Amino acid sequence: MTESQKRPECFGVLELVFPLSENGLRQTPEVCMACGHKTACLKTAIEQGGGLRVEDEKVDRAYQSGKIGFFERWARKKSLHSRKQKNNARDKKS
Repeated sequence: MTESQKRPECFGVLELVFPLSENGLRQTPEVCMACGHKTACLKTAIEQGGGLRVEDEKVDRAYQSGKIGFFERWARKKSLHSRKQKNNARDKKS
């Protein structure tokens, strides 16, 4: 068996391995803590576009808490949007 065949079905699925908790923050479930694939799984989830979504959520929380202002939020969102478009264009070429 190859390494990818040994992985559980949830491997790299952001909403399963790093879901939003009741308080609006992402948290790894307890069942994932015991999994031997935990680190690689989370890295894969973040690298496959989930990282941009998590970053977007962080920007929103920082703005809502007053840690960043309107223009900084706008600049970060614009940068994230640009990165998302580049990722989508790269994925379509593949």
